[in-house]
Amino acid sequence: MAVDSGDVGARVRSRLLGQAGADLDTLSPPQRRLRVRDEVMAVLKEARMILPSSVVTQVVNQVSDEVVGLGPIERLLKDPEVSEVMVNGADDVYVERKGRVERVDGLVFEGEGQVFHLIERIVSPLGLRVDESSPYVDARLPDGSRVNAIIPPLSLRGPVVTVRKFTLRPFTPEDLVDIGTLTEPMMRFLGACVRAKANILVSGGTGAGKTSLLGVLCSFVPVDERLITIEDAAELRLPQPHVISLEARPPNVEGAGEVTVRALVRNALRMRPDRIIVGEVRGGEALDMLQAMNTGHEGSLSTAHANSPRDLLSRLETMALMSDVELPASHVREQIAGALDLIVHMSRMPDGSRVVARISAVEGLRSESVVLEDIFAWRRAPHSGFEATGTLPSILRMLEERDERVDPRVFSGSASGDERGGEVRGGAPWMAHAGAPDGPARPWNGVSWPGSARRLGSVVE
Repeated sequence: MAVDSGDVGARVRSRLLGQAGADLDTLSPPQRRLRVRDEVMAVLKEARMILPSSVVTQVVNQVSDEVVGLGPIERLLKDPEVSEVMVNGADDVYVERKGRVERVDGLVFEGEGQVFHLIERIVSPLGLRVDESSPYVDARLPDGSRVNAIIPPLSLRGPVVTVRKFTLRPFTPEDLVDIGTLTEPMMRFLGACVRAKANILVSGGTGAGKTSLLGVLCSFVPVDERLITIEDAAELRLPQPHVISLEARPPNVEGAGEVTVRALVRNALRMRPDRIIVGEVRGGEALDMLQAMNTGHEGSLSTAHANSPRDLLSRLETMALMSDVELPASHVREQIAGALDLIVHMSRMPDGSRVVARISAVEGLRSESVVLEDIFAWRRAPHSGFEATGTLPSILRMLEERDERVDPRVFSGSASGDERGGEVRGGAPWMAHAGAPDGPARPWNGVSWPGSARRLGSVVE
């Protein structure tokens, strides 16, 4: 008798989605897989079928992925080279692999019903819903991966699911230097600014690496500080022991119970934070963040979408004006100029790589406009690479007061990793992590430079 493995899988799936699988959610993953295998063997015995062991294993894997996993895309989510999965209806799946988007051939769902089942498996454990009255949702997987789903009638292609995967382990400063996102001198400077409690905003487009860089910057925060993180969907994984993670909540079926990022920012101010870290600023919470930065909550970190550091300032002004507090635009600019110290702008290159395109210092107001000075920049022509602009930012005074040492040569000439005047040989690695003690004064051509900003001019000369 010819045996159709697809028919066997359909029968097992039907049984497990019915009464036989009522307790699946209470089982551990290994126990679930054993249950699926038992059901496969039961179906074969009832139908008096015999399948090779390899085919049985294949059926078990397929059914397990759908019933207790995420169906056809489960194997894509397990692929370490895949960073994003895009399901465009039942028969069109794309992935981002090594920074490039490509179509997945031969991977189709059995129908739109299977895609709806996938969405339901993702959002149900989170208490969320997707239906005609609420046809789109933002959610996350247990590993923290971001998920967006949108269904008809808003989506004309049928149900669409986009999954942005989390890396198996968070990026480290060394990882970003190794893959060319920025150079060692740039990372040393940013690390010193984070430890000195500078207020830093990371800007860039979608998929430019803002959240990854934010997580790396947070790794420089000393371990004895209390951090409050606020996100729409919790993504940040911080190594510090004293981290309180807050997550916004959408409205329920009755349209009540919504908790916005702005409400969480206000609440965080009452939680005795040493630092407030907002995953992304996109609305009226921008004003609350600026006011917090201006009222003693130093060292705040966040991200925002923008095409450039200058565009970010305009967006911040617009977002602050979206709040329910009516302020003149000139007052908002004063808040921005007084609150922000650095803007780090991320860009995605044509080959899919991500780089720190600019590190800009906010240097106050001039003629009612916020003054920006580029410290480091990525140049594409004639020879692509990072370079220092030669500007000595005013934030160096803060670094001096808080005993953070930065080699002055970082700000002149090339920003390549070959200039390691600030590296301590034979001791600790070049990167000072959270809670690491300051090293000794670093020798440079026989002269000990203790990090005094007053001597920067003469030293560079």
